[in-house]
Amino acid sequence: MPSLRVLVSGARTMVQDQGFRNARSLGVPGCGVLDREALQLVNALVGNPPTTEALEVALLSPVLRAEGGAVRLALSGTLRGRVQGQDGGSRTVPPWTATSLAAGETLHLAPPDRGGTGLIAVRGGFDLPMVLGSRSTCQRAGFGGFHGRALQVADVLTLAAGEAAPETQDLVLTDAPRRAPGPIRVVPGPQSEWFPAAEFDRFLGGPYQVSPRCDRMGLRLDGPALSFAPGRGGDIISDGITPGAVQVPGNGLPIVLLADAQTTGGYPKIATVIGLDLPRLCALGPGDSLRFAAITVAQAEALARARLNELLRAVASIGPPPGAATWTEGLSRANLIGGIVDMGRPDHFPGHLPEDERKDPTCG
Repeated sequence: MPSLRVLVSGARTMVQDQGFRNARSLGVPGCGVLDREALQLVNALVGNPPTTEALEVALLSPVLRAEGGAVRLALSGTLRGRVQGQDGGSRTVPPWTATSLAAGETLHLAPPDRGGTGLIAVRGGFDLPMVLGSRSTCQRAGFGGFHGRALQVADVLTLAAGEAAPETQDLVLTDAPRRAPGPIRVVPGPQSEWFPAAEFDRFLGGPYQVSPRCDRMGLRLDGPALSFAPGRGGDIISDGITPGAVQVPGNGLPIVLLADAQTTGGYPKIATVIGLDLPRLCALGPGDSLRFAAITVAQAEALARARLNELLRAVASIGPPPGAATWTEGLSRANLIGGIVDMGRPDHFPGHLPEDERKDPTCG
């Protein structure tokens, strides 16, 4: 079976899908990719169901070699690189591109844009066991994915699907959706009463910077420290928590929880980041600045519906790179006829025979 061999592991390359969606009652974090939109789009590029697992890349990218057959893969919009052949030749692979690696070819990638994360999808996914309904990696607990850990040099990931045809044409996402600019949007609460109105305004005013103490579990923020309402403190009876929740511990500095967030928490939550803006948080690194803006639940739902339509349009835009053509498309556009001749008239041919030397005047 075709496989990918890890020649360089990168800083944090792990198998992730949409996560352990039905195991939170067991105390299992959701995990999964940090950017679910990108997961849907890279899977569409290789013809996978939208929840198929992929390789999530962070900080530094891996180097991967196809073995045992051709491998069809796609890069998210934050990744770019080149394919190196055994003969020394190479070709570039832009963002949002699906391409095929022949056996022996190597994929070299630049680090993800802006210090964020990137995704590499492969057609058919990986031949890995399902754990709690997912092939995601829960790195803190050491299970799922590829042996419950980030990839290491010499690891071999076997593909679940058969060999891809190495001559398959590249495909690109010609209408990739763009991230919304401006503040990170939040819905107030669920513990709004823990904070005076002036403190909520201070939270929205910011600005905050991402602390170096950040990981897949959450982003700690440096900036205006928030005070609690009279008689309130930095502790509540632990309740359910979800990615996007903005906790405020005793020191008043917010923490935005991400994919590997715990299932319950005992700090009050001043707001919750809408799902649409969670991928934007994933693109932030230590020192990056951000502000928050409050919206209603109804506004968040309307934004989510509009974004879904954008993603559907993006998937519909998948096709050959601009300027490229299939073999038949190329023929249809080529000028294969240099002119029209009359086979019955010898004077239509350069160097034609005189009329008296032709045996059959109908044959030229």
